[in-house]
Amino acid sequence: MKTIRPLCLLAMACLLGLAASPWARAAQDQPPLRVLVVAGGHDYETNQFRQMFAALGGLTVTYATHPDAHAWLAADRAAAWDVLVLYDMWQPISDQAKADFLARLAEGKGLVVTHHAIANYQKWPEYERIIGAKYYLEPTVRDGVPKARSQWLHDVKFRVHVADPNHPVTRGLADFDIHDETYNLFDVHPDVTVLLTTTEATSGPKLAWAKTHGPARVVYLQLGHDHFAYENPAYRQFLGNASRWVARRP
Repeated sequence: MKTIRPLCLLAMACLLGLAASPWARAAQDQPPLRVLVVAGGHDYETNQFRQMFAALGGLTVTYATHPDAHAWLAADRAAAWDVLVLYDMWQPISDQAKADFLARLAEGKGLVVTHHAIANYQKWPEYERIIGAKYYLEPTVRDGVPKARSQWLHDVKFRVHVADPNHPVTRGLADFDIHDETYNLFDVHPDVTVLLTTTEATSGPKLAWAKTHGPARVVYLQLGHDHFAYENPAYRQFLGNASRWVARRP
C-alpha cells in the first residue's frame, strides 16, 4: 500500500495536468456543434441512426424531414444550426429553397452529404456542382456521352482505404473493413480532394471526398446504409471529423 499510494497520486497529477492543458481547455470551452440532419424520401433505421449521432458527442442535433425540411434553410431558421448533414433522397425543390440553400453556403455554413443524398435534386444542376458528383437515377446522355443508370448493391463487405491520411477529416483513421451498400457508375468531379477509396468491384473507387463551394466546406461520404455502418467506429469517426471540419472546429 505504501508504494501504491504515491503511484496513484502521480497518476492523478498526470490526469489533472492533461485536463488543464491548453488543448483540453479549448475543447471544453467549445460550445456544442449545432447540426441539422435532413432526411426523407428514403427509408432508414431511424433509431439506430439517431443513436449513432448521440454517441458522437459534442453535438446538438436537430432532425428535419421532408417535405418540411426546406423551411430550415431560411435565414431565420438557419441561425439555429452550424452544419447541414443531408441523409435524404429528395427531388422537389422550390426556387426559394434553392436560393436559401445557396445563401447558407455563401455564409460559410458547413455541408456534409451522406450516402443516398448523392441522388438528390436530379433536375437542379447546381446541386451537382455543390457536392462534386452526379448519381444517375435514369440513363441519360451528357455532352453526347451515354450515361447508364447508376448502380447500388446491398450487403457488401469490403475494404476501405484512407487515400489522404493527412487531411483533418481522415486524421487518425487507418484502412478499415465495413459491411455496407455500394454505389457504382456515378461521376465525380476532378477538382475534389479524395479522402477514401476502395477496390471493391461493385463500387466506384472514390468513396468520400472534400471540396469547397464558395466559402463553404463540403464533404461527401458514400457509406452509411444501415446499422452495420452506423456502428462501425471508423464510420463514426469520419462523420464526426467531417462535421467539425466543415464547421471549422478543432
